Amino acid sequence: MAVQSWTEILKSSKKTALIHDGKRKIHYLFTDGKEMAEEYDLKTDELIGRKWRHKSTLGAQGQWTVEVGEPVASPVASPDSDVIKENCSNPVFMRKDTKTSFQWRIRNLPYPKDVFSVLVEPSERHIIIKTSNKKYYKKFSIPDLDRSQLPLDSSALSFTHANNTLIVSYKKPKEVLTLEQELLKELKKLKGTAEGDVDCKTQ
Repeated sequence: MAVQSWTEILKSSKKTALIHDGKRKIHYLFTDGKEMAEEYDLKTDELIGRKWRHKSTLGAQGQWTVEVGEPVASPVASPDSDVIKENCSNPVFMRKDTKTSFQWRIRNLPYPKDVFSVLVEPSERHIIIKTSNKKYYKKFSIPDLDRSQLPLDSSALSFTHANNTLIVSYKKPKEVLTLEQELLKELKKLKGTAEGDVDCKTQ
């Protein structure tokens, strides 16, 4: 039932499509004022990026928050400025899905694979990554499963480590795969304007 309601919310949203630079860009405007922007690769139909924007309590536009794809780069500060910025050797956490799995990559983790443990916390609906050397700890949820109110399954979880990068994969449940296929069919029906076209009416 919950999967159905998220499907209905997606279908009832106002969608605008834009084809540019080998990507299909879709903007969703939901009835509650939230916005979602997605980018798909035109050749493979893979989701490259997804971000959300919420209005503040006073109705002002909030900042975009990235759910899938490269995190928004912070402005580069000159070396002599007083701006405090993250060390470039800090771990970088990002989500980059494949057709069949939700996938997260954490760069700058130079520890051997046997140091890591990745587990599901079903009651809290989180995945936890931790290291036995106490150097890294991360707790995160899978918004796609939360929206569809699907349970977390530890057998769907796997991880690998190479080139100082930990790759955590969670096999997409069939309900999510079905929803994604249906949504993609809908999105392909949208008349995508090319970059530079003035007409930007929502469908």
